[in-house]
Amino acid sequence: MKKIDSSKTYQRIGIAVAAAILMSACASTPPVAAPTEQMALSRSAISSASSAGGSEYAPVQFKSAIDKMDSAERAMGAKDYGLARQMAEQAQVDAQLAASAARAGKAQKAADALRQSDQILKKELNRNAVNPQ
Repeated sequence: MKKIDSSKTYQRIGIAVAAAILMSACASTPPVAAPTEQMALSRSAISSASSAGGSEYAPVQFKSAIDKMDSAERAMGAKDYGLARQMAEQAQVDAQLAASAARAGKAQKAADALRQSDQILKKELNRNAVNPQ
């Protein structure tokens, strides 16, 4: 029967574990691609929000979208593509919220104007009914 030298076995196991740790540490994560498509989508959403009146009807959300897009641009310049994508996505969501709020604000304003016109018309009809010419 062959006698096993336990110190050599532990040494070999230690070397194998160290090699595995070293190899896993050296394995790099694949590079993150620049989020150019997301950046374009976010810019488009901000443009749509601006056209919809986001700066007037939803100034907080619109400014937040602009600020986050600026952060995304800075992250792109620094080649921090993960942060750039995250900020661009948040900018897009904020811009979409601003655009929706602007459309809702405009619809409310139009409804108020119609309600006011309806009241004026009713007053005019009542006045003509009381004082026919």
